[in-house]
Amino acid sequence: MSVLTTTAAPRATDILPAGTWTIDPAHSSLEFAIRHLGIATVKGRATELSGRITGGGAAAIEGTVPTQSLTTFDETRDGHLLSPDFFDAERYPELRFVSTTVSTTDEAIAVDGELTLKGVTRPVRLVGRLVGPATDPWGNERIGLDLAGSVDRTEFGITWNAPLPGGGALLPDTVVLSASFSAVKAG
Repeated sequence: MSVLTTTAAPRATDILPAGTWTIDPAHSSLEFAIRHLGIATVKGRATELSGRITGGGAAAIEGTVPTQSLTTFDETRDGHLLSPDFFDAERYPELRFVSTTVSTTDEAIAVDGELTLKGVTRPVRLVGRLVGPATDPWGNERIGLDLAGSVDRTEFGITWNAPLPGGGALLPDTVVLSASFSAVKAG
């Protein structure tokens, strides 16, 4: 038994279904991942997020994350991440993304936009897929959007690192981003 009723996919020219969609933070996730010591991937997550997706001819995606909501589920590491060495949460209380273009590439959706971390704004491309629209058991129309990409953390002024005894560095420059959003159509 399906709990979602799927309707027709949006036209290719619309890219995202028409309307304004509010990201449902309880059913969405935003994560980051980075190699540690070159041997294991450490993941982090935003425990709070908000955003909006606009569909139709003027497709757009925007969202914010309170910097204090970032966690790797390790209190000591999280304290360091929120310090001036990394996100400097006291001076920069918010991370922000605003799309500049939303397009399709083959069977994927591509979102180009501007990501602001630690007061620095840089372009980023996220690629993924759209699911829906669908109607949930409570009558809300929803869409799902899965996106992934990567950024060079040093371009945002996040340059802290430590040398390893055998050569190399504790952290690479590349951080992988992934997001899975469930968004509800606004009345």
